[in-house]
Amino acid sequence: MLNTKLVAWSLGIWTTITFLVCVIYGLVTPQSLRMSGFLEMMLPAFKWLTWWGFLLGLVEAFLYGVYAGLVFCPIYNLLHRRWGPRPTMMPLDASSKN
Repeated sequence: MLNTKLVAWSLGIWTTITFLVCVIYGLVTPQSLRMSGFLEMMLPAFKWLTWWGFLLGLVEAFLYGVYAGLVFCPIYNLLHRRWGPRPTMMPLDASSKN
C-alpha cells in the first residue's frame, strides 16, 4: 500500500526539480534545442525567461506532480487490495513445538 501524502510530495518535488533542469538546459543550449515551446504549451500562462513565468512554472510543476500522486495512489491502492499478493501462513518451525 502506498502512502498518498508521501507519494504526492515526492512527485511534486520531482516535477519541480525536472522543471528546474529544463530551464537550466534551456539557458545553456542554443535556441533551437530549448524546451521553452514545450514548457509554454504544458504550463498555462508560463512565459520563457521572465521572473513571473519562472515562479509560476515552479508552482505549476509542483502542483502537477501533487495531482499525479493524489490520483495515482488511490488507484494503485485499490488495485493492490484487489489483485495484490496475499499474505501466506508461516509454517511452525520445530523450535516452537512442545
